[in-house]
Amino acid sequence: MKTIVTFGEIMGRMASPDNLRLRQTREFEVTYAGAEASVAASICNFGGKARYVTALPKHALAEATMDSVRAVGVDVSYVLRTDNGRLGLYFLETGANQRPSNVIYDREDSALAITAADQYDWDGIFDGAQWLHLSGITPALSKNAAEATLVAAQKAKEAGAIVSVDLNFRGKLWKWDAAKSARELAQLTMREILPFIDVVIANEEDCHDVLSIQAGDTDVHSGSLDTSRYPDVARQVVQQFPNVSKVAITLRESLSATHNNWGAMLYDAKSDTSFFAPVDADGNYQSYEIKNIVDRVGGGDSFAGGLIFALTTPELSEPQEAIKYAVAASCLKHSIKGDFNFLTRSEVEALMGGSASGRVVR
Repeated sequence: MKTIVTFGEIMGRMASPDNLRLRQTREFEVTYAGAEASVAASICNFGGKARYVTALPKHALAEATMDSVRAVGVDVSYVLRTDNGRLGLYFLETGANQRPSNVIYDREDSALAITAADQYDWDGIFDGAQWLHLSGITPALSKNAAEATLVAAQKAKEAGAIVSVDLNFRGKLWKWDAAKSARELAQLTMREILPFIDVVIANEEDCHDVLSIQAGDTDVHSGSLDTSRYPDVARQVVQQFPNVSKVAITLRESLSATHNNWGAMLYDAKSDTSFFAPVDADGNYQSYEIKNIVDRVGGGDSFAGGLIFALTTPELSEPQEAIKYAVAASCLKHSIKGDFNFLTRSEVEALMGGSASGRVVR
């Protein structure tokens, strides 16, 4: 397997323990995470090869962030160490029942946000790489970060790599052009990047916020989705960007903060066919029911990591098998605390095969 490259920011994750509200918290559980780092970690935990690229300051906390991705086998040899900028942070309050989770970002003037695109060694980064994964989070941080994301996509295509992006709209972050609303800025910026993208990953809200595409009258807050509308959403993405060969849409039905139904669709543009997972014995879509969520942060990144790993693994690369793998991987991630998905390929394939009881493995 050749190398999968991911590019984006890694931060300190400051989580309030035991479902405490942030205003109650005096001690935080500290880990290190970011969307693209989480994708790289998943790929390595499944047995693949991943290289993570970011910019970090030169101090001990930045070393700790690198240790967290090194520990799962991710190549960090092209992480740029800077004299200026800081380590970004985010503060997480984990919800429960009808109280939603909440995130506070503290990422302004981070090393990645202030680093220009020409500071990265793109030729070295893409040497031996077959895939680049990006997200819509990194270009939301600053004009520099948006330009670096665009250049990364362009350089990857020049190197012959496949490029994927998770649209990941974060309204709290798109603030670097005060003359535009978050949605306007996201649309303008992502529309510059999308002509270089082969695989789009999103949910229905991302498609609406970034591309003004909506799944009919579907209400994501109602706890019920009309899945028949999603193939048309994917077709509209491809109509806007004919370079896109595949569109993956995650299907989350949020019944409460701790009870979700989970699945996804993978649309193949060449065959104009949509593949859903999971499915019942008759081949009909039937979501996983996740009743006691441990940590849903990173669930989408584990889906992206699973999908990329499957599509680059010959025996998993057929669309139906790839989407089954990605959905099973991300379903299991909801049982793991922290952003990274500490699961093996065999554990994911066990769920794909129907082992969903959670019985003790002895």
